[in-house]
This record gives sequence, C-alpha cells and structure tokens, in this order.
Amino acid sequence: MTKNAKSVIVGVTGGIAAYKACEIISLLKKQGLDVTVLLTKEAEEFVTPLTFQTISGNKVYRDLFALPDAWSPVHTSLADRADLIVIAPATANLIGKLASGICDDMLTCTIFASKAPVLIAPAMNEKMYEHKIVRANIEKLKAVGYKFVGPVKGRLACGHEAIGHIAEPRDIVKEIDKTLK
Repeated sequence: MTKNAKSVIVGVTGGIAAYKACEIISLLKKQGLDVTVLLTKEAEEFVTPLTFQTISGNKVYRDLFALPDAWSPVHTSLADRADLIVIAPATANLIGKLASGICDDMLTCTIFASKAPVLIAPAMNEKMYEHKIVRANIEKLKAVGYKFVGPVKGRLACGHEAIGHIAEPRDIVKEIDKTLK
C-alpha cells in the first residue's frame, strides 16, 4: 500500500460466493489499494475473518458493538475514509436491507454513514434474483446512485446453470477501477 492509496471497503455477505471476495481483495491489494473488509455474521459461515485479514493486511470488522481500540465509532470512522464501498457477494437479504434503509450490522451502518460510491456484485439463486421484490429493490438502489456489476449466467450452488452467479473477480475489479477514477 502506498501512503496516499485509495481506501476501499469490501463488504462480504453470507453466500457460497464469499470465497470469490478473497480473489477480489488480492487483486485490489496488488494494485496498491488500502482494503478493509467488513463481514456479516452469515459471511463467517463461508470464509473466516483470519483469511480476510491475512489477504487484506488490515483488521477485519464484523461486530457493530465491539469496543474500538481508540474512541471513535468504528462504522463512521470507516465510512469517512472510504473512497469506495464494494459489496461482493451481495445477497438478496443485504440488497433488501439497503433498499429498505435497514442499518442493523457493521456493513449496513457503514454504508449509510458514508458518502462514498457503492458498487454491488449480487450473487444468489436465479429464482431469488428474478423475484419481483428483489428486482424492485435493485432498481430502487440504482435510482439513488448505487452501481451494480453482474450477476452473470453460471453454475449456481443449487446446481442450476442460470443468472445469479457472481461476476468474475477481474470484471468486478474493472468496475472498481472505473468507479475510483
């Protein structure tokens, strides 16, 4: 990381595609970006915080109510320094929470406390992705300026070959680069 590196928060939610976040973070670090990872409780069921801390080189944040090392509300201090917030993978649950203004964990509170652009990489079953409410939530978030990359057609955890597969990490990083410029 360079002294004036851009700061990217990578939010990881609880889906099988959480392992793809490791490659995304690794690619961002190779570009010299400062990457901080925020995990939902569900994401920890797929990839451990230690893995993300090792790859990012930074502390991983998961608990909104953990005592900070120094006095500063963690979600607002992270929000203030972020140049971009990326959510990869983003579940239907997280998309619905954002569209409804629900702030009940470290990730959602940080997103709403930040003025940084938000890039969302959805990943879910095709029936969930095509559900009218999920589609409406995505459109609602687009209308307020959130950007999306993917999903794409691919093999899903359920075994279907369909839309809902997370975009390839390199494609997500290309969108990150475009957004940071």
